[in-house]
Amino acid sequence: MPKIDKTEVIKKFQKHPQDTGSCEVQIAILTERIRNLTDHLKVHKKDVHSRYGLIKMVSRRKRLLKYLKKVEPEKYKKIIAELGLREI
Repeated sequence: MPKIDKTEVIKKFQKHPQDTGSCEVQIAILTERIRNLTDHLKVHKKDVHSRYGLIKMVSRRKRLLKYLKKVEPEKYKKIIAELGLREI
């Protein structure tokens, strides 16, 4: 399972140099973690604990996307396109 480089993801989506917790950054980090965990679960099908963590991450990302769509629809569309996600 390849480890994600969080700093690269943060640099790509941050609004300013000290931004590490904006909605866009959180969504991007969660997306990378979800992709890695999905690959892990393809190999380890019976890993129920990781599957539970995956479900929690997906629902957290969904809440963040829902908030971003309500507050800043332009940024929502931009991040959906960049990350290759479906609209909620």
